[in-house]
Amino acid sequence: MIHNPFAELSMLISPAVMQAYVVLMIILVAGGTILDMLHKRSAEYFFANAKKAQAGAKREVTSAEKIGLAVQTVANEVLTSSEFCNVNRRISHLFTMYGFIIFVVTSAILIFAYPTPDVAAPVLLTFLWHLGALSLCVGGYWFWFSIRVDVAAEGKNWYQISGRGDIFILGLLSTATFGLLWSFAQQAGAGVLTNLLFALFVISATVLFGTVYWSKLAHMFFKPAAAFQKKVTKADGSQENLPDEYDPADPAVHERFPDIKEYMGSNPPNMGLGISREAPRHY
Repeated sequence: MIHNPFAELSMLISPAVMQAYVVLMIILVAGGTILDMLHKRSAEYFFANAKKAQAGAKREVTSAEKIGLAVQTVANEVLTSSEFCNVNRRISHLFTMYGFIIFVVTSAILIFAYPTPDVAAPVLLTFLWHLGALSLCVGGYWFWFSIRVDVAAEGKNWYQISGRGDIFILGLLSTATFGLLWSFAQQAGAGVLTNLLFALFVISATVLFGTVYWSKLAHMFFKPAAAFQKKVTKADGSQENLPDEYDPADPAVHERFPDIKEYMGSNPPNMGLGISREAPRHY
């Protein structure tokens, strides 16, 4: 797990070709994201919703507060994925997310900075490349075979593919899996098998980055902005145009809603099993 697979590949493929491929994938991701925004009108909706919320704001959020909310968003929704209440789903997502980031970033560094055997890549860098791919596989396969196929939650078996909705996760898994296998086969000197696994690796990566318009990759760029905007609407009192939140213990609330005591008192009427019928165990 300490060799640079792209350096050995340079004996068959020019580093310029590898670098051009990376640039092409970046263009495909950017283009797919832009097309997704235009088709779904995501940006238009986001700004219109923000303007509507601002009109209903009860107080002005200061710049210092917005900076604090931005830091909270980065720390919670971005870095630790706190929006996932299910612990297994959250850990799986973190393995997948950080594995993907490490894998993609180290791939770019190896291809652009150390594309040939002439300059040896740092051991830490090549180790991180393999570790990132392995982490992606752990999180991704955990999601696919355990979380996604929770029959009680979604009614799907592992072999059922739901079209475009699964392009992203399948692209991630195949890219990381074939990348690792290609590297190991290269180290073992398996010539024909190495070339086959490399071809599958390239095909998987092309599908992953070339289908952004149809996959869920684009939403990764919207999530932080949406989470930040949600925090701002709570801070300014607009509540995303939802009803106000009330404190059940407030006497003024009791006066406005007299039946609160009946349903939230020390001896509420029997309202059926409701949510207690089954313990919450799905995400």
